[in-house]
Amino acid sequence: MRAVLQRVLHASVSVDGSVVGAIGRPGLVALVGVARGDGPAQVETVVRKIAELRILEDEESVASTGAPVLVVSQFTLYGDTRKGRRPSWSHAAPGDEAEPLVDAVVAGLRARGVEVATGVFGAKMRVDLVNDGPFTVLVEA
Repeated sequence: MRAVLQRVLHASVSVDGSVVGAIGRPGLVALVGVARGDGPAQVETVVRKIAELRILEDEESVASTGAPVLVVSQFTLYGDTRKGRRPSWSHAAPGDEAEPLVDAVVAGLRARGVEVATGVFGAKMRVDLVNDGPFTVLVEA
């Protein structure tokens, strides 16, 4: 499992022109990709990192500040571009395997008291955000 975490001032995700999830104050956008074979251990690690990494202003974390998180599923994090001109998606988990794990990340964050907004799994989404920094880190579990 991979998560790209971007520190943002605000962010939203839209499907078919309608906003389906948004955070209106400083927090994180978490683009979450699931690999074949990922499971609860990877979910637990990613949830802990999203909540506890001290990557917000003044080296604070989501857990310590109550900052919101916008979680967006992102299978393209497992695109392999080493050969040819077309990425291979063979390392990404299929949707029926990935969706429950992305849902588990959201549930895990909410269980920690984190305010979470989401996109729509498998939909063509438009993500709008204003980076704070820019500040982006990659979490791998």
